[in-house]
Amino acid sequence: MLPVRASEPRRRGPLRAVATWLRGRLWPIPVVAVVGAVAFGIGLPAVDALLEGRDPGHPLTFVFGGGPSAARDLLAAIAGSLISVTGLIFSLTVVAFQLGSSQYSPRLLQTFATDRVVQLTLAQLTATFVYALTVLRTVRTESATETETAFVPRLSITVAYVLTLGSVLAVVLFLGHLARALRVETMLRDVHDEAAATLQRELPDDLEHPAPVRLPPGPGIPIASTSSGFLVDLDEERIVSAAARADVVVLLAARVGDSVVTGTPLAHAWTRDGARGTDTAALQEALGRSVRLAFERSPARDIAYSLRKVVDITVRALSPGINDPTTAVHALSHASALLGDLVSRPLGPDRRADGDGVVRLVVPQWTPDDLVDLVLEEPLHHCSGQPAVLRRMAALLREVAWRAPGGVVDDALRDGLRHAVAVAAESTRITASERRSWEEALDSALAGEWPADRPA
Repeated sequence: MLPVRASEPRRRGPLRAVATWLRGRLWPIPVVAVVGAVAFGIGLPAVDALLEGRDPGHPLTFVFGGGPSAARDLLAAIAGSLISVTGLIFSLTVVAFQLGSSQYSPRLLQTFATDRVVQLTLAQLTATFVYALTVLRTVRTESATETETAFVPRLSITVAYVLTLGSVLAVVLFLGHLARALRVETMLRDVHDEAAATLQRELPDDLEHPAPVRLPPGPGIPIASTSSGFLVDLDEERIVSAAARADVVVLLAARVGDSVVTGTPLAHAWTRDGARGTDTAALQEALGRSVRLAFERSPARDIAYSLRKVVDITVRALSPGINDPTTAVHALSHASALLGDLVSRPLGPDRRADGDGVVRLVVPQWTPDDLVDLVLEEPLHHCSGQPAVLRRMAALLREVAWRAPGGVVDDALRDGLRHAVAVAAESTRITASERRSWEEALDSALAGEWPADRPA
């Protein structure tokens, strides 16, 4: 019997996949801003031309008082300075984030591409540059043409000046944002927010508790993968349709976030009567089109990826080259909150049924024990001689025990505490009485009790 989620399937079509892909890129918002700047730089001078024939007392006469030469000089100065500032600012930003990634975790560079402040700042600078160039081509001097008079788009130049002031303000705010973003506390907060958004999409609070489902007997028919990469997304509806046509039940061999290698089983299929003579060529083709593999994991649907980032920061902080136990303690605090959020939700394989209510697809999910091992295994290996980290780890186990439903991760938490107690006894001066208090606190939390710490 396999525990599976009994919730209704959440629809994910090609548009959602494209939106998820665009959210992870740096260029979409700046490109849209550049296109808008070109359109604005063409349309606004046309408005200026319509207003040019009005009487001299029109208010636009006083918006920009210079002539064609002054207008050209101003727009050229705006364009030249902004493109230089844009290149310098983002070159320094990339170097700063590379240093931050080497200090904490290379996977944190993903947050740079998805940072809205970075995207909007780049959009502001490039849009102002393109707008100034577009308006510059409309400025005419008296000697520029024999048939037309001089033309100065006063309103357009004033807008360029306002956009330049906005760009200066954007650079100042961006530098302040960059200074905050390079702090490990900010990185941990961003990863935590990223994880919370993923959990809300994939494991909402109103998700019902798992219901059992039985796969047909036998080992199943393996369906090989035609490419390699990390499983980052899948189109469940397409797989269900293909499985219904073949009258089979499909069990994916990998969770979202797992690595898949070409030629190895991507899934197994069972006929409803247990026969093995089914032609899986069409099903393999449908799986190849429905399962998206990428060269890196994505937090869009991977509930454990953000937790993996927090663990990476913890392990890097405990390495001999960094030796920063305070950062490790902070990271373990975030790991405790994320792990508690995960194990308090119903976890189990996700099932998808066809229109007749027949289960056609089962997608494996992280189990609570796997998540506890993910958080504890590597930090426990590297925390020798770090009493503050060991104390925080004991507190983490108690906090998760308090939040987890009874019996879900009890054995995994007790095993983790036994390991932490052994490491503390071998490598630190933590007393035996304090180590016993860790065990008592964990037992109380597992029993649903949290005694008050009375002051001495």
